[in-house]
Amino acid sequence: MFKKILVAEDSDGHNIAVKKVLDQLFLTATYERYCDDAFLKIRKAMQDGAPYDLLITDLSFMPDHREARLASGEDLIAAIRSLQPELDIIVFSVEDRSLQIQSLFKKHHIAAYVFKGRQSIPQLVNAIGDVAGGKSYISPEVSAKLHDKSLDEIDDYDVMLLRQMAAGNKTNDIAAHFRKINLEPNSVSAIEKRINRLKISFGAQNGMHLVSLAKDLKVI
Repeated sequence: MFKKILVAEDSDGHNIAVKKVLDQLFLTATYERYCDDAFLKIRKAMQDGAPYDLLITDLSFMPDHREARLASGEDLIAAIRSLQPELDIIVFSVEDRSLQIQSLFKKHHIAAYVFKGRQSIPQLVNAIGDVAGGKSYISPEVSAKLHDKSLDEIDDYDVMLLRQMAAGNKTNDIAAHFRKINLEPNSVSAIEKRINRLKISFGAQNGMHLVSLAKDLKVI
């Protein structure tokens, strides 16, 4: 089982939940509210020859008066991967966007993703046990989305469509542009259906939110 655990979480309520889980497993942890502080803790532990062997981190951190170099859990994970590639990481978050979760596993090689919900405490217990045993873990709430093959891939057409949306072009304008460059499908209805599929895949509330999420995930 893990000997040295760091928790990066800025919510008192969720810190209490994590502590409850660790107490059940007879484990202790260090807690940090800022990603920058968590990174410094991990770097110092590496320098001292006593590295952490597990990080549990949220993805979203509320901004305040303090300037942050690492503003999100994903920023923290990316920074840590260049410092301590072998560190086991469990993401504990309310985010359920399939593409973001896929990116965390494929790009950042996290070990587990636990969704903050009604069953988060027993799921976090299971996740820690599975990761300690060399296995990965995904909460059932988000696992189904990850296995929905219709949402799996963003292709070149989707990227071009998102770029057109990011440029402020309306559906009729996008359809006209796609017809001009002989890109299919190029009917208004087909483009609207594609946009709706992308909204579901990204977990977006509307077109503007979709573009914002696509930029955050560096799809465009």
